[in-house]
Amino acid sequence: MTGNDPAVSPKELLEPPAIDAEVAAAKQEAARPYTPHRPDIHKLAPNRDERLFLVLSIFIGVISGLLAVCFRVSINWFQVLTLGSAPRPGQLRLLIVPMVAGAVVGALVQIVFPLARGSGVNQTKAALYIFNGFISFKTVIGKFITAAMAIGGGFSLGPEDPSLQIGAGVASMISRRLRLSRERLRLFAPIGAAAGLAAAFNAPISAILFVVEEVIGRWSAAVLGSIVLAAFSSVVVARWFGGPEPLFRIPAITPLRDPRELIAYAVLGVVGGVAALIFSKALGYLRPWLRSLPRWTRYCQPPLAGLMVGAIGYFGAPQVMGAGYGAIDQAMHGQFTWKFLLVLGLLKILATTLSFSSGTPGGMFAPTLFAGAMLGASVGTFEKLLFPHLSIPVAGYATVGMGVLFAGFLRAPLTSVFMAMELSGNYSIVLPVILANTIAYLISRSFQPVPIFETLTVQDGLDLPSMEEQREESILHLEDALLPVNIPVVAGRDSVGKIASSLAPNTTSFLIKLWDGSWYSMTREELTGIAALCTPETLLDTMLKPDRTPTLFPDLPLDSAIPYLARWPVLPIQNRAAKGTLNGIVTLNDVIQRYQNQVG
Repeated sequence: MTGNDPAVSPKELLEPPAIDAEVAAAKQEAARPYTPHRPDIHKLAPNRDERLFLVLSIFIGVISGLLAVCFRVSINWFQVLTLGSAPRPGQLRLLIVPMVAGAVVGALVQIVFPLARGSGVNQTKAALYIFNGFISFKTVIGKFITAAMAIGGGFSLGPEDPSLQIGAGVASMISRRLRLSRERLRLFAPIGAAAGLAAAFNAPISAILFVVEEVIGRWSAAVLGSIVLAAFSSVVVARWFGGPEPLFRIPAITPLRDPRELIAYAVLGVVGGVAALIFSKALGYLRPWLRSLPRWTRYCQPPLAGLMVGAIGYFGAPQVMGAGYGAIDQAMHGQFTWKFLLVLGLLKILATTLSFSSGTPGGMFAPTLFAGAMLGASVGTFEKLLFPHLSIPVAGYATVGMGVLFAGFLRAPLTSVFMAMELSGNYSIVLPVILANTIAYLISRSFQPVPIFETLTVQDGLDLPSMEEQREESILHLEDALLPVNIPVVAGRDSVGKIASSLAPNTTSFLIKLWDGSWYSMTREELTGIAALCTPETLLDTMLKPDRTPTLFPDLPLDSAIPYLARWPVLPIQNRAAKGTLNGIVTLNDVIQRYQNQVG
């Protein structure tokens, strides 16, 4: 549909008969008006949604956790069945299995499950922003089957991103079945996404932060609460089956003892930033080139990519095949030389680029963590040889390396920091992680301004919001458009005649301060109309309408004034520390001009 990996453009969504029905269903779902299940409860629907929201979040978390466990078991089972429990270089099946799996997956994606292609992140965003949270059951099934076959068959892809989309699809199906309001339908997609990712990652906080950073952008406390409930519920289920151990067996990491070690971690940040650029540029070039080839070649691209990835394993590096969690554990425990670690990191980037660009369903999380861990362990091992007097823990460098590439390539800096802490369980690593991640992130941003998710979205011909831009977008406040009180101010206890005579002929509007410290904004035309209905001695505040000019403060968002400017020509902005004291005023022209200045 869209996405951070090979997907279909909007034009293609309308042309192929295989995609037609599913896209039509999504569009119909997005366009349908909400009609409650029973006509006699339509007035109760919002309350019903509120009652169900938190309970359903837990239920969605449980179901997503179970599906994530089944998904991981399916991948492991298929991998053991086809590649064996311990693939070694020189085994002929390393060439055959990925090629055959690619042929089967390519045919399934082209004929049966056309909307299952992609990693899942941008597909979930598209469901949220385009189709009102609609993800079909067929897409969930297709994602499960094709991604499990591809990853288990040796493609250099990961299960986390597909689990995210599977969780979002479960949430979509449940909320549609219960006929929830359209607003709730949209909200349940990221809730399910967080649950699926948390169960696959076994790291609930990182999953929550990633969904907030890359799927929904800005959030409310209610949505965040539901996401937390769903994520932790899914992790509880996943740990009930797989145990409480984290995704990787990270040895104990010694705290930072010598400030000079920070220089070593800074070097890792530079290496990670360069690697993230190579990764992004490779995907940005190869993927659109493959998509520009004739449509029939899409049946051939996955098996050819599988053959090339298999060749990497056959000729000496089977560690790069699949998700590669076992190799990450080995790197954490210092079982590879720094040269082989560097080769593994670079080969993983190459294998993932081939797998991802071919249109094979699967995620980028695991490959990014793999490449980052290898590069980090390589830098740590090399620096330990150069500076033996420094206590450089290889496991620490591998862990920081995972966060570094995650921050530089996937451009989720906050998630990368908490992910390193969750995976290591060691808070002493926070300072090196922040330093290295910041360097990698800045290098990646400087030379690759467009994040990889947005790059892939643009390649698909869609226009989804850029979460990186939203995070950095400055929010204007009323104080940014505030002007001094340059219009007349009168007392509400004065008479209509006195106020009318005190106003200058060119006065168009003025402020009225009432006895209780509140304010009223009025135009001269309104005053003229009031004067025609009463005597000049009538007190003005006895003729005012019951509504009052809203109480606004300088720190409120600038757009909070817009709904009131159609009713009141001038809005008084009050001081929070002194009731009735004005900091200034705001008019419609002031607000518009401030927004125009921001755009300009």
